[in-house]
Amino acid sequence: MLKNRMDFWNLAIKIIFLSQTTTGIFGNFSLIFYYLGVYYRECKLKPTDLILMHLMAANALIILSTGVPHTMAVWGLKKFLSDFGCKLIVYIQGIVRSVSIGTTCLLSVFQAITVNPRKSCWKNHKVKAEEYIGCYIFIVWILYMSIHFTFFVYTFTKVDTKNVTRKRDFKYCSTVGHDEINDSLYAALVVCPEVFLSGLIAWSSGSMIVLLFRHKQKVQHIHSSHDFRRISHESRATRNILALVSIFLAFYTLSSFLRGCIALFHNHSWWLVNITPLVSLCFPSFGPFVLMNHYSVMPRLSFVRRNNKLP
Repeated sequence: MLKNRMDFWNLAIKIIFLSQTTTGIFGNFSLIFYYLGVYYRECKLKPTDLILMHLMAANALIILSTGVPHTMAVWGLKKFLSDFGCKLIVYIQGIVRSVSIGTTCLLSVFQAITVNPRKSCWKNHKVKAEEYIGCYIFIVWILYMSIHFTFFVYTFTKVDTKNVTRKRDFKYCSTVGHDEINDSLYAALVVCPEVFLSGLIAWSSGSMIVLLFRHKQKVQHIHSSHDFRRISHESRATRNILALVSIFLAFYTLSSFLRGCIALFHNHSWWLVNITPLVSLCFPSFGPFVLMNHYSVMPRLSFVRRNNKLP
């Protein structure tokens, strides 16, 4: 009975990993190709579109570096990466995870500046932000590539020291664990900034929701009874922002907690080992579809297809 139950859950995990990875690849690359098509036609991207394209690129790399190897492992292909390949994959995973939260924070803050009234003090900041948005994104990529490269090199220089605690088993490969110095540096350079960025996302998105709600209250008295029965643009925007931020923060917080449990405890249960990567892949896999709804990308995609069919 117990064996049949475990067989059922093993099959369920295999199907979920495969579905999640396939969905994530389709969603992220669909948006990436869409924005590349927009750039090819117009030779320019709006600031929000530019941020979204880089967010989708980071999410796609998360799927490729985490989802694909885990999917191959649960379907039976284990330990197929060499020691160098394993460290390289972990290095890429660290970069794109940090870039994902960095670009999400940038998107949230930029939106908060954009929706503020034009007469407010944020008007000048919006103009400056639009001018330097590409530079900000470039800095985010370079900064996190440099930070995680430090840990990538460190695993080679300290692999034979006595301070190394244990190996980390990813199913598709295994690599040495971190020592106290490495853990302290990681907390200072990666974990603490990510906690700060998460708080900034929550604050900026919360301010947008409050602003949109107040605006809705001000304009309600000029709406007709017919308009009242329809969902206002502000209400839709508020709900979409809430959905986007809630999904990101919920899965990011849960993923961080589970990753912390794996780092702290030596004996990992079957559930912890499998659920942790699944949770980590949730936002990269389903985030594109939330963003499609939030920024009305699907109608624009249909409009582009219709235009391309015209002679």
